[in-house]
Amino acid sequence: MKIAFYDTKPYDKVWFDKLAQEFNTEIRYFDFKLNAETACLSKDFDAVCIFVNDNADKETLEILYKNGVKLLALRCAGYNNVDFKTAYEKIHVVRVPEYSPAAVAEHAAALLLTLNRKTHRAYSRTRDNNFSINGFIGIDLAGKTAGVIGTGKIGRVFAGICKGFGMKVLAFDPYPVEGLDVEYVGLDELLRASDVISLHCPLTPETKHIINRENLKKMKSHAIIVNTSRGALIDTAALIEALKNQQIGGAGLDVYEEESEYFFEDLSDTIIKDDELSRLLTFPNVLLTSHQAFFTEEAMREIALTTMENVKAFEENLPLANEICYKCGDKCKKENQKEKTGRCF
Repeated sequence: MKIAFYDTKPYDKVWFDKLAQEFNTEIRYFDFKLNAETACLSKDFDAVCIFVNDNADKETLEILYKNGVKLLALRCAGYNNVDFKTAYEKIHVVRVPEYSPAAVAEHAAALLLTLNRKTHRAYSRTRDNNFSINGFIGIDLAGKTAGVIGTGKIGRVFAGICKGFGMKVLAFDPYPVEGLDVEYVGLDELLRASDVISLHCPLTPETKHIINRENLKKMKSHAIIVNTSRGALIDTAALIEALKNQQIGGAGLDVYEEESEYFFEDLSDTIIKDDELSRLLTFPNVLLTSHQAFFTEEAMREIALTTMENVKAFEENLPLANEICYKCGDKCKKENQKEKTGRCF
């Protein structure tokens, strides 16, 4: 198999080069992202491998299909950047459904702890020989309430961490997990009762801007929002307004609505032209990291291994355990396609 590997970073090569020979795979690395302009370089490749900020829209997918690409391998769990209707019956789409739930959940906890105790600001202050602790007061997390939106594997690990802190955990999910040691409540109740709100749900039409102007008004004035999932779960303009008006206590963000142009890149010598991103960076109670929650050795190893196993299964005409399509869910079950062939089409 020949793979065109888009949006390559140095650490991608480290992990995928280790496996390429083992899986008898030829990888051509491209630094730039996949989109309609760069899709032309997929000619003569069997598969294309992409990450969260690549754009597999209708136009791009049609170019890939015309070039003979048969497989789109996402080296991530999220897939909101893929036009599945265009891909269906043309290009198989596989992903890495999980790699290290602990990695993401622990980073969410790090954002929470840092914001609460202002350790990021304390670090900067003491580096200037300023040992004052004025303005650094936090709260005990023990005895407080954490609201977890989305109780998939990452959400469940984060809930366990909060339990370890001695927090009460409320949860909202349309599909509750039976036997989970949390209290499931409606979204409104969670927003009103929680001191900490952490987002662990996928980005879908139903969850886009789940944190919006109206829902921000329902939160406690000291509430901290943490988002390690997808940027568009939060209406950025509404969040900025709430922060400016001191409606909430702070925000720990590992993702951002319009991150694709900025995150994962070194822009230290450039001017950020995104006014909302620039505004977020001015708030002392906002902590922004560059989509690094997944970034542990264990997670990178699992991402590379699962991606290569997905490619191998496709090459050997085996069932694609990690394939997804726009019919996955009720439609897929009704048509029984996956049970018949192990593939979506």
